[in-house]
Amino acid sequence: MSGAYGRVLVVDDNKVIRQLIRVNLELEGFEVVTAADGVECLDLVHQVCPDAITLDVVMPRLDGLQTAARLRADPRTSHLPVAIISACTQYEVDAGASAGVDVFLEKPFEPSELVRIVHRLVRREDPPELDGRHGAGRAGRTAG
Repeated sequence: MSGAYGRVLVVDDNKVIRQLIRVNLELEGFEVVTAADGVECLDLVHQVCPDAITLDVVMPRLDGLQTAARLRADPRTSHLPVAIISACTQYEVDAGASAGVDVFLEKPFEPSELVRIVHRLVRREDPPELDGRHGAGRAGRTAG
């Protein structure tokens, strides 16, 4: 684990949101590596060895749901905790659950909620059971 609390790969096509997530996590002691889309995420994941990954859904080249599915299909990354940070429509939550996403955080999000969720993912704790469109929500697989 790198950084005081771990390394997080933040994937979002919006540079401002990437920076917002980065700053909030770095202030809490995480090391943060960023990617602009799913293709870049899959290129970087084996180099940076993150402890958790956050994904936006709507991105060019490879969206967050397809990226999550590919991460789960690869034995080298299937264990990594994945959070979707997006609008969290019912389609995104359902498709994310099918892809093995661990938790959902709706945009716009409270920075403190982001930090809390990432801490739980890195420590491999089950997030609380909540409706995925209204904060953290468990979907699909069990932690561990």
